[in-house]
Amino acid sequence: MSLFNNFSFAGKKALIRVDFNVPLNDAFEITDDNRMRATIPTITKILKDGGSVILMSHLGRPKEGPTEKYSLKHIVKHLSELLGGVNVQFANDCIGAEATNKAAALKAGEVLLLENLRFYKEEEKGDIAFTEKLSKLGDVYVNDAFGTAHRAHASTAIIAQFFSKENRTFGLVMEGEVMSAEKVMHAAQKPFTAIIGGAKVSDKILIIENLLERATDIIIGGGMAYTFFKAQGGKIGKSIHEDDRMPLALEILAKAKAKDVNIHLPVDNVVADDFSNTANTQTCASGEIPDGWEGLDVGEKSRAIFAKVILASKTILWNGPMGVFEMENFQAGTKAIAVAVAEATQKGAYSLVGGGDSVSAVNQFGFNDKVSYVSTGGGAMLEYFEGKTLPGIAAIQGEGK
Repeated sequence: MSLFNNFSFAGKKALIRVDFNVPLNDAFEITDDNRMRATIPTITKILKDGGSVILMSHLGRPKEGPTEKYSLKHIVKHLSELLGGVNVQFANDCIGAEATNKAAALKAGEVLLLENLRFYKEEEKGDIAFTEKLSKLGDVYVNDAFGTAHRAHASTAIIAQFFSKENRTFGLVMEGEVMSAEKVMHAAQKPFTAIIGGAKVSDKILIIENLLERATDIIIGGGMAYTFFKAQGGKIGKSIHEDDRMPLALEILAKAKAKDVNIHLPVDNVVADDFSNTANTQTCASGEIPDGWEGLDVGEKSRAIFAKVILASKTILWNGPMGVFEMENFQAGTKAIAVAVAEATQKGAYSLVGGGDSVSAVNQFGFNDKVSYVSTGGGAMLEYFEGKTLPGIAAIQGEGK
């Protein structure tokens, strides 16, 4: 049983920080409700216990106070539907008389959604006076917004100090994210393979350095691989790369060798004469890409080698695609990784997929239910993999009052 499930919310008003930062179209319709769906079990458990729920979230990045397009009122109807028809009340502000009165009047089984926290600059500044006003709305604080756990904002980290250790907890989303990340980074069964992709070495350098202390194998794909090839004297045509990161790439290879960590770079690449799905393509050995051509995916030999490494693993972390998977002609590499990770998971490996593009890929290829855990965290998960302390996690786990 998880700590959250051991908690009784009977007769309590639970103030929950959720991540309802969902995309809306021009008609204010939600185009992807995954973040909302993720937190429904947390809300449902509290209501079933006989508690009431006060939800707070941000939406978008409003620059100057209240803005129609960033109002959380647009999601009330859909939230009610996701909760099976529960009437969701709405407060036109997150602090002040209306929010206070509506929160105070809440009865067991009722839900109140507060207006966008970021309509106040004090939210992102972590202002104490603003935070204290929020804290007075509930008896218990629940953080279920892993996607904002790396921010020391009022509602994600500062607020916990106003609740005793017994009256603050992670929600089920947060709990799942923290447990899966800790399992991979601190209790991984070996062999532990990390699959790191994406465009730039600079975006992933801290993750790779942290993984050199933990992983047995690191697969590097995507645009960042071409910086490694060029650093070793290879020809990369017009492939994306970072000249200023070439010394760093060589340093990573040297460190990996010293620590007995196997770095697996692609041995062949699918290259194109234009960044387009209709471009002419060919397959070239790594480091032998002709002028005027650019690498947009890993080749067939690389896919087979990577799959073999993955299938021999007991723990797998996947962060970043192998190529431009958004284009059909350059998605085979990323899809091959998804297939191998799913197969390894079926054989008993623990697999965590984290980071926006990897999550998009497993969802796109229909493998999201074939891996052990798919993180919704994005930036928060990246910072966790980099070895940083996340304020939203530390605030709940800390001693407090």
